[in-house]
Amino acid sequence: AVSAGGAHSLALTAEGHVWSFGDGALGQLGHGDLSSQLRPKRIGDLRWSRGTAISACVVHSLVATSDGAAYSFGHGNSGRLGHGDTARQPSPRRIGGVRSEHISALIK
Repeated sequence: AVSAGGAHSLALTAEGHVWSFGDGALGQLGHGDLSSQLRPKRIGDLRWSRGTAISACVVHSLVATSDGAAYSFGHGNSGRLGHGDTARQPSPRRIGGVRSEHISALIK
């Protein structure tokens, strides 16, 4: 699966690996920094999780994993990352408010 955001993209392989590329200025690539990637790079912080769904939005990204968790990263303006603040998050962070739920799909 591939999901295109404003100026970045996410790719999900059959094995559940999540890759990102494009503009990373707001942390939306999930590599722990604000660097852009000209080629796909696997998101290292998700290497122990199996991705099942991805969504590249304009300035943030979402990933659902096989254990039912949901992760977000990128620009946190307006609370869009779901972490209870507006901070920028350059690495995948589990969305704590839905820990008791099993996330099975992401809709853009």
